[in-house]
Amino acid sequence: MKIILGLVEPDAGEIVRSRSHTAGYLPQEGIAHAGKALADEVATAFDDLLAMHARADEIAGEIDALAAAGRGDSPQVHDLVEELGKIQHHLEHREGWSIHSKVEEVLLGLGFRPADMGRDTAEFSGGWQMRIALAKLLLREPTILMLDEPTNHLDIESLTWLEEYLKGYDGSVVVISHDRRFLDTLTRRTIEIANGKMGEYRGNYSYYLKEREVRLEMLRAAYENQQEQIRATMAFVDRFRYQATKARQVQSRLKQLDKIERIELDEEQGGISFDFPPPPAPGRILMRLEGVTKAYGEHTVFTGLDLTLERGDRIAFLGSNGAGKSTLARIIAGLEPIQAGTRTPGHNLIVSYYAQHQADELEPKKTVLETLEDAAPAGLQQGLRKLLGCFLFTGDDVFKRVAVLSGGEKSRLALAKMLLTPANLLILDEPTNHLDVRSKGVLQEALRRFGGSYCIVSHDRDFLEPLATKVLEFRDGRVSMFLGGVSDWLEKQRRAREAAQAAAKPAGATAVPKPAVRPGAAGQKTAGEADKAAPRQG
Repeated sequence: MKIILGLVEPDAGEIVRSRSHTAGYLPQEGIAHAGKALADEVATAFDDLLAMHARADEIAGEIDALAAAGRGDSPQVHDLVEELGKIQHHLEHREGWSIHSKVEEVLLGLGFRPADMGRDTAEFSGGWQMRIALAKLLLREPTILMLDEPTNHLDIESLTWLEEYLKGYDGSVVVISHDRRFLDTLTRRTIEIANGKMGEYRGNYSYYLKEREVRLEMLRAAYENQQEQIRATMAFVDRFRYQATKARQVQSRLKQLDKIERIELDEEQGGISFDFPPPPAPGRILMRLEGVTKAYGEHTVFTGLDLTLERGDRIAFLGSNGAGKSTLARIIAGLEPIQAGTRTPGHNLIVSYYAQHQADELEPKKTVLETLEDAAPAGLQQGLRKLLGCFLFTGDDVFKRVAVLSGGEKSRLALAKMLLTPANLLILDEPTNHLDVRSKGVLQEALRRFGGSYCIVSHDRDFLEPLATKVLEFRDGRVSMFLGGVSDWLEKQRRAREAAQAAAKPAGATAVPKPAVRPGAAGQKTAGEADKAAPRQG
């Protein structure tokens, strides 16, 4: 992606870029905004239109000044009026009078609240900084959107909104993502990079998986044929290597071997799986929370919260970011103090908790393999290399010191370590961040076979769909249990939005859950106008 954008130079080859197209890029990290109110920062996506507004105000002031000086019919005033008319026509063509409503619509869709519009952008955390950058990109309407893991910091409602917005996007979208549902919804071409080569598939992610298996079967057959030819050739060479009468034939066969373009099979290991240790048997009630109040200073997260976890529960925590999902996960795990109420664990409850910050608690001097060896109970020592392979630690990677691992590698190692601990209640806070599709599949299958209970904080719908049988919904400081899977809950949300929109229309209210302003829907850019919107990183 960076080579396409010109941010990284290739060592060989040629890149041809069209001058009539603009590119907008959203990187995974390194985004920071400060010094402006949220709405003003996002409005900079319309810098050229804002400059036109400023010039229009300037012209109006000059006309008023000339009129006051008795020169209202002067040629200078006529020239200014003509210039003002052109600016106003251009603003009308580009919908320049609705900048504020466009900015607000996109920000609300991405999960910001009306009260956030005047806040300084420096007050927002990293995930929200990414959303600010994404909002600016969507409003700039580049002809090509380049998005690197755009779903990482979005809650499930904002993710659904973004999907709807991008489905109507008038330009091209290139996305790197490990969110299978997101890819299936949006993409029509899939580029696979493996073994240093690129393969193209004319379909979405699910189509790619099917076609890839067909290609792999053909590749395996070709590989076996080639290996058979190589074995036969080497058998001939070994048999007649030292016979002078066959020397020319031996050399000819060896030259043929050198010219063969060797077929390489995908290095991914098929059929890798892992199982949690058998969970100790708990009582019917795992935990009761009664009248729980939790606050951070003046900010109250929960008041009078009641929740009962039962044996066999498989619960997805869903709701907007900042609604308290991670806070409740830590309360259940016994890691977060409460101001009022009671937390009562059930008989023989053993909780195992994972969150990304646990990566910081790993011993930096130990190797990856030593970290797991120290945590593994008897009987699981033999499968540690296999488990590490599931989480992308292969070959000599297992001998790396924790101190030299990246943030993503540490998170994967902390998750692998947690999987070794016998427990009957798992608390997983965003476990799929930093996992590729294959690793997520390994974890998903292990959870499906797990005999205990779990609560998962995640926005990954494809990961949650076969796992959750209940949804704990977080909204407006309240927590409510929904009996059903994630798809059932999303359908309920969709019906509620439609009902709210239908109820609001007679009263003249305006609804914004679904974007009405779509790039290209009114006033598409000409090639000349697109050239003016230079691509900006982030």
